[in-house]
Amino acid sequence: MFTSFNTALSALNADTTAIDVVGNNLANLNTTGYKASTVSFSDLVTESLGAGLGETQVGFGVAPPATLANFSQGAIQTSTGPLDVAIQGDGFLVVQDPSTNDTLYTRGGNLIANKQGQLTTVAGDLVQGWNATANGTIDKTQPPTDVMVPLGTLIPPTPTANMSLTMNLDSSAALNTVILPTTPATAAPSFSRTMQVYDSLGGTHQVTIGFWNQGGGNWSYQMSVPGSDFTSGNAEVQTGTLTFDAEGNLTSPAATAEPTLTLTGLADGAADMTGTAAAAGPPPTVPAITWNLYNSSGVSQLTQFAQTSTVSANSQDGLASSQLTQVGISDGGSVVATFSDGQQLTVGQLAMAAIVNPDSLVSAGNNNYQLSSASSLPAIGVPNTGGRGQILGGSIEASNVDIATEFTNLIVYQRAYEANSKVVTTTDQLSQDTIALIR
Repeated sequence: MFTSFNTALSALNADTTAIDVVGNNLANLNTTGYKASTVSFSDLVTESLGAGLGETQVGFGVAPPATLANFSQGAIQTSTGPLDVAIQGDGFLVVQDPSTNDTLYTRGGNLIANKQGQLTTVAGDLVQGWNATANGTIDKTQPPTDVMVPLGTLIPPTPTANMSLTMNLDSSAALNTVILPTTPATAAPSFSRTMQVYDSLGGTHQVTIGFWNQGGGNWSYQMSVPGSDFTSGNAEVQTGTLTFDAEGNLTSPAATAEPTLTLTGLADGAADMTGTAAAAGPPPTVPAITWNLYNSSGVSQLTQFAQTSTVSANSQDGLASSQLTQVGISDGGSVVATFSDGQQLTVGQLAMAAIVNPDSLVSAGNNNYQLSSASSLPAIGVPNTGGRGQILGGSIEASNVDIATEFTNLIVYQRAYEANSKVVTTTDQLSQDTIALIR
């Protein structure tokens, strides 16, 4: 009889634990990336009564229930946080506790940057991955480290080294006087176009290219930069000739002899407080600018047809200095920095861990998990490879707690608790009745 007390009490303890688990699930209904816990009950060893084995068996109740995490996919929701991410599929973000240096794993994608520029979770754990080197490459074969987010970064300017024009020169344009190769042209060109190029300090310079129709498929051209851009005050002028065949295709210069423009003696434009020129300092420089007459496939970008002279496209590879305006994480876990000139650079990559038996992980708080003795070794690598899920930028994974299931479980556990409490009161009454028999 007295065994029934322990049996019922074990059930009360188990139901209390189960209700605690349900309460914790409901409390984390809105926790990003939270995985609901489930309770697994198991009976205790039974005692055989009577002469024959198994004729009468009485159990000793229920063992303390095991709690397992349910790692089913949570709903993916759009987020306004530029650094927020969601994991679609299996796997975890790899983080490090800065106070203990322990490696932890999380599905919580609410990420922020701290004042040191480190990418962290909202709890302050350091997100692990790979950072771009000085030349812009990311070596994902190295062990992951703290992902750094550039703060207040200024990209230095890039001087122009190449420029190109995709254009047609009108074969029916009026003829012009031959341009002398050593002096600026005085006759108005048949057609002209101005290009902006950059020096090593990010300063801009206007390159004007004029074209004069010489007839017979020959055109003279002149590249000039105003004298105000140079310390000497003299304009930079370079001239040459273009030759087209009867089909309007460029035949000269050849792809191996494309014209170049060299700017030497540029002025820095500095002045002292009185308005006079400042002491000479290191002047800005520009590498020899190659005018790319042919594209990468060797096809000429200049034609001579009997149509209006026009430019359909132009480009140059120089850039002014630019300020960092935003950092975000794109699909695939790439950390992308956007600058004021619209340029985007990939500055980092998030790492992901694949764990074969995630239900063996132990909750470490702050939405993190740590390995247990039963956990397989994590395979750390790039998202969407090796069985790892995909990282979605601008999104978060909602909790996978199902409120209807939790309320149903709550009712079941409540009824079980009430039933076992009835066993206690009944056993107590029987005990009192038995004692009363000997009075």
